[in-house]
Amino acid sequence: MSNSFKGTLFSRVLREGSLFALFAALGVFTFFGGEWSQQPADSPMLSVIVFVLLIGVMLWGAFSAVRHAEGLAHLLGEPYGTLILTLSVIVIEVAMIVALLMGGPSDPGVARDTMFSVLMIVLNGLVGLCLIVGGIRHSQQVFNLQGANAFLASLVVLGAVSLILPTLTNSKPGGEASTLMEVYLIIASVLAYGAFLFVQTGRYRGWFTSTDEEGDGEPHVPILNVKWHAILLVLHLLPIVLLAKKLAVFVDAGIHIAGLPAAFGGMVIAVIVLAPEAMVAIAAARHNRIQRSVNVCLGSGLATIGLTVPAVLTVGFITGITVELGLQPWNALLLGITFICSMLTFMSSRTNYMQGILHLVLFGAYLVLIFE
Repeated sequence: MSNSFKGTLFSRVLREGSLFALFAALGVFTFFGGEWSQQPADSPMLSVIVFVLLIGVMLWGAFSAVRHAEGLAHLLGEPYGTLILTLSVIVIEVAMIVALLMGGPSDPGVARDTMFSVLMIVLNGLVGLCLIVGGIRHSQQVFNLQGANAFLASLVVLGAVSLILPTLTNSKPGGEASTLMEVYLIIASVLAYGAFLFVQTGRYRGWFTSTDEEGDGEPHVPILNVKWHAILLVLHLLPIVLLAKKLAVFVDAGIHIAGLPAAFGGMVIAVIVLAPEAMVAIAAARHNRIQRSVNVCLGSGLATIGLTVPAVLTVGFITGITVELGLQPWNALLLGITFICSMLTFMSSRTNYMQGILHLVLFGAYLVLIFE
């Protein structure tokens, strides 16, 4: 075995250190973490240390998973690359929400709060940052208007039906939809998102690409091949999903101990899940690949509604756990304003930083409402 091959092999193993850390953490929690998971409130300091270490390992693994999704994106091209990245992130999100729902007595609105947080973060916070970063460096940036309109049309319909309509019905109290409405939401979400995927990857694939971008197109991650990137992506996602239940216990306990609003838990989950994807979107805007940023931001929002809603409602049916989807009136109003602002932002195929500032104003309002 040559020294160069040994060096290459060693560097590859070192680059996948997050994989070893994830499985090591999973092993520790499986065999020794029973007491931590059962009674995190009994030793607050130890719980904080474990929580921070667990988040660190999961974020490291999530960034590595995104790195392999980026490799697949370069090899397969758009929109498949962004779609793989989005679905990878949503798998983690759904796993954490289901873990919180099944982890014992918890807020029945955790799925709603997480989905709303994801929409506010991606449609206001992340879109705002991408438009500002890209606008300052490149003035105006160009994206494909048809693709953005397809994203937004699907987002507005599914978002309104899933998160606003249950609040306005009177079949059940609070934000819980009736059984008939839940069945309809499962079927409608799956069909609508499936139809969108058919459009995105089929005849209208060109809607989600742009030939006017000035990015260099060079990959910013080491490229292997499709097989190895796919295998390593799955190997990273598997322990993250299994560790999600462990993290959910500490998130739930920490919110109760600190006396924080229940909606804060949804924001914590959304931030953890979206952190790697946010870096991808901002980097793309910085390198004048705003089409990639649009695909990532709007695709995350749509996948959150289209996949999380049927997943959590199905879990609710199977386990008998109550799932509340309807937003409170002020959050429903903020979501409606966000949809209007997004449609105005993407009604033209050119962006600028002024639009980004307005989205950040709405994101600030969301943060304030968490504690109001």
